[in-house]
Amino acid sequence: MDERGWTTVDDVEALAALVGEPARRAVEKERDHLLDVDLAWLRAAPFCVLATANADGACDASPKGDPAGRLVHVLDRRTIAVAERPGNRRVDGYRNVLENPHVGLLFLVPGRGDTLRVNGRARLVSDAPFLDEMTVRGHRPLLALVVDVEQVFFHCSKAFLRAGLWEPETWRPFDEVPRRAVIAHDVEPDGRSLEELDAYYGPAYAEGLYR
Repeated sequence: MDERGWTTVDDVEALAALVGEPARRAVEKERDHLLDVDLAWLRAAPFCVLATANADGACDASPKGDPAGRLVHVLDRRTIAVAERPGNRRVDGYRNVLENPHVGLLFLVPGRGDTLRVNGRARLVSDAPFLDEMTVRGHRPLLALVVDVEQVFFHCSKAFLRAGLWEPETWRPFDEVPRRAVIAHDVEPDGRSLEELDAYYGPAYAEGLYR
């Protein structure tokens, strides 16, 4: 127990004593290559989260989204590529990859509680013939994150069920959290007025996703 009265978990043995050991099925379900069902999932997934860490262990988790069938290009059963589109240019995750190639990817299919997890080693590719096959609205990706698959497995739906993520009745009203323009105005001020920010995040924002 620390000075705040918290009981902390400080080693693997204490963690195992608290949560228990994984079932044999959970341990043995991981693979080092993609099966047909994995390929089908990747074709259906329009969204994933990319987890990275730099050489010092500082972490980042970045969302990636594209129409289903364009987010991921499968090069072979041990290699996939994820498209990078225009954004805010921070590229925190890619900076991490340049220092530490280990990445984790969580692929989501709307309405499904289970997810596909892919872990491996990544590199950045700025040009390759396969980028043509990842074109959306006439625009090739700026680059691709190519991942050599080392571990792949399906994750159960318990977290999504607990969250009620796909159940509309659990979605909170928008007025409980400020709209994006208000957040930008109050938290990320850059001199633009709220009216200008509302216009920026309006219909034109979606129209410029690939430019």
